[in-house]
Amino acid sequence: MLAGFASLDNLQQGYQLPQRYYVLLAGFFSQLLCLGVARFAYTPLLPLMQQQTILTDSSGGMLAAINYLGYMTGALLAANLTNLKLKDSLYRLGLVLAVLSTLGMAFTENVYLWSFWRFVAGLSSAGSMLIASGLIMHWLLSHKQRAELGIHFAGLGLGIALAAVLVELMLKLQLDWRAQWQYFTLLAVLLAIPAWRWLPRPASVTVSAAGRSADTPPTKRFYRLLLASYFCAGYGYVISATFIVTIVERMPGLTGSGNLSFIVLGLAAAPAVLLWDFIARKTGYLKAIMLALLAQMLAILLPLWFSSLTVVLLSAALFGATFIGVVSLVLTMAGRLYPSKPAKLMGKMTLAYGSAQVIAPALTGYLAEVSGYYTLGLYLAAGFVGLGALLIAVLIGTDQTAQQLDAVK
Repeated sequence: MLAGFASLDNLQQGYQLPQRYYVLLAGFFSQLLCLGVARFAYTPLLPLMQQQTILTDSSGGMLAAINYLGYMTGALLAANLTNLKLKDSLYRLGLVLAVLSTLGMAFTENVYLWSFWRFVAGLSSAGSMLIASGLIMHWLLSHKQRAELGIHFAGLGLGIALAAVLVELMLKLQLDWRAQWQYFTLLAVLLAIPAWRWLPRPASVTVSAAGRSADTPPTKRFYRLLLASYFCAGYGYVISATFIVTIVERMPGLTGSGNLSFIVLGLAAAPAVLLWDFIARKTGYLKAIMLALLAQMLAILLPLWFSSLTVVLLSAALFGATFIGVVSLVLTMAGRLYPSKPAKLMGKMTLAYGSAQVIAPALTGYLAEVSGYYTLGLYLAAGFVGLGALLIAVLIGTDQTAQQLDAVK
C-alpha cells in the first residue's frame, strides 16, 4: 500500500501530470482525512452512538459545538500566522491530530473525553480547510497558476459521502460504533500519506518577484458585511451538516434513509465546487455567493414543507451543492484579496463562520430535546441563511470594493 504512494517526483514522471494537480490533490486528500473522516464521520455515526451509548440529543449537539470550537480555535491560530514553514509544520501536525482524534473516539464512553477528541478533530480540520488552503493558494499564485481551489475543496464533499457510505456498509456488517471508529482510523492513516507527501515544503517553492501579487484590502464596510453574511451562512450550514442523518431518520416513513441523504449531500458537494468556480467567472464572486445562499435556504426549507424521500434527497443534494460553494468562493476570494498572506483573511472569515457553528448545534440540540422535533432549529437556520444572502445583496448594491471585485471575472 505504501509503495502506491511514491514520491511526488516519481509520480510526476510516471503519469506526466502537472505539479499543480499534485499540490491540489494533497489538499484534496487532507480534506478527505481531516473533514470527511475526523470531522464528519461523527454525523452518520451519531444515531448509532445514541442507540448504543449514553449520548442524547443535547449531549450530541454539545459534542458538535465543541468540535466547531476546536475548528474556530484553529482558525484564530491560522489568522495570526505569517511564517510559511510554521504553517507547513502545523498543516502536517493537523494530519497527525486527525488520525489520533479518530482513534480516540473509539476508546472511551466518557462524554468529557469525547469532547476532548472532538475539539482535537476540529483543530485538525482547520489545518486542512485554512492552512492548507493558504499554502496551496500561495503556491498557485507564486507559480502563476489560476487561483481556484475547486479540486482541493472537492475532497470535503467526497469525504462526507465516503463517511456515510462506509457507515452504511459497516452497519450491514453489524459492526458497533466502536469498531466503526477503529476502521475509520485505518482509513485515516492511508489518507494521510498522499496528503503529507504531495504538498511541497515551502522551502522548495521559488517565488519570483513577478510571481507576487499586491494585496488589495477591502473597505471596512465590505469586511463587516461579509463577516456578518458568513456568520449567517455558518449557522445555516452546521444544522444540516450535523443533524441531517438524525432528522431524516425521525421523519415519518423515512427510517433507514438518513445515511442515504448524507451520501447524496456529499456526492453533490464534490463536483459542485468546480461548478461554482465557473459561475463565479461569469457573475463575479459576490453574486455567485448570493445565489448559493438563496439556494441553500431553499434546501433547508424543503424537508419542512414536504416529507417524501424524493424531496429529502433533492434537499440534501441542493444543500451539498451550495454550502461547499459558499465556503470555496469566500475563501478563494479572500486569497485573491490578500495573495501575499491568504490565510490571514481566511482565518478571520472562518472565525465568523465557526462562531455560528459553536452556537447553532448546541442550541438546536437543546430545542430538539425539549420539543422532540428539529423544526424550529431548521426554520432558524433558513432564516439566518436568507439574512446572509440579503447582506451580500446590500454589499453588491452599495459598496465600491464589492463592485470592483465582481467586475473582475
